[in-house]
Amino acid sequence: MVVLGGGQVAQRRLPALIAAGADVHLVSPEVTPSVEAMADAGEITWHRRRYEEGDLTGAWYALIATGDTQANTLASAEAERHRVWCVRSDDADEATAWTPATGHSEGVTIAVLTTDARGRDPRHTAAIRDAVVEGLRDGTLVAPHHRTRTPGVALVGGGPGDPDLITVRGRRLLAEADVVIADRLGPRDLLAELPPHVEVIDAAKIPYGRYMAQEAINNALIEHAKQGKSVVRLKGGDPYVFGRGMEELQALAEVGIPCTVVPGISSSISVPSAAGIPVTHRGVAHEFTVVSGHVAPDDERSLVDWPSLARLTGTLVILMGVDKIGKIAETLVAHGKPADTPVALVQEGTTAAQRRVDATLATVAETVRAEDVKPPAVIVIGEVVKVGPTTAATSE
Repeated sequence: MVVLGGGQVAQRRLPALIAAGADVHLVSPEVTPSVEAMADAGEITWHRRRYEEGDLTGAWYALIATGDTQANTLASAEAERHRVWCVRSDDADEATAWTPATGHSEGVTIAVLTTDARGRDPRHTAAIRDAVVEGLRDGTLVAPHHRTRTPGVALVGGGPGDPDLITVRGRRLLAEADVVIADRLGPRDLLAELPPHVEVIDAAKIPYGRYMAQEAINNALIEHAKQGKSVVRLKGGDPYVFGRGMEELQALAEVGIPCTVVPGISSSISVPSAAGIPVTHRGVAHEFTVVSGHVAPDDERSLVDWPSLARLTGTLVILMGVDKIGKIAETLVAHGKPADTPVALVQEGTTAAQRRVDATLATVAETVRAEDVKPPAVIVIGEVVKVGPTTAATSE
């Protein structure tokens, strides 16, 4: 095949032609450094001159991409006489062939071609190509596998609540699932986008109310996977951050069921960020600690060293601690944390219902009651609560 011109168009098109095994002869007095590197590597044959009559003799395909309109016209005419497929980058209407905008996703090639000669718009065609490829990659465009789907389970971290904050891989697996077992704290809006054939099971792990025992969740995962289905366990935040993800993976491993773990954005960092709170800030906090508050400090089941946490100078992030925050605050103050330490509670973070309530360790218990703060809420304790857009960082 023959390529006329060695500029940016040729540079973009040549790799695919080389990969397809084409014997490429490029005619151009000058080329880009990348094209020259292809010639130096022996991937193409470079003829360092302008187009001449007869260059297309014996060719089956020609790409005309020079900046010389007259040369392009003459080359098009030669291609027409020799019945050579001819693509022109400068004037598609004068070409004898048109190439689609192509993209790739999971072994599939997507090609988009404008068929109306009066409305050819390469940029629009490329934009459609990009939208289709991106949709397939992130799961917004559903094209489920039928023959190549591998049964098994995916533990997918859905992020803090906003459906846009699930990972691309997580959304794609969700779009391809046969069964979805979902937590209340997962991005519920994504469930409405699932095809009608997908079975959705509500794990119903609602704090302080109805719950689905962990054993029952494990059994449901195993049962559906053994039926040869693709199962997604959709969890809030990250599967391994207070999400019992390892317990579920261990249960699946015991019966030989393959499992994929897809990390998610943890609410411990993302929710404070959404509320305008950095968990670290130069000159204010050099570390942050994340703990579970579902067990009170004086409960014998507690594994948290609260006295040590009281002595830290960084940020303390507490998950699942709304109803225990009074006891937690008392314990921290009793072990040396100043009573006026700022506290922020961010309820339903990253969702449309998000709200932030501020207090101190001395007032937080009463504030939670007065403001009727409910789970899920992330609690942030430390000086970072007072950091805002106008706060100047120090050099420390």
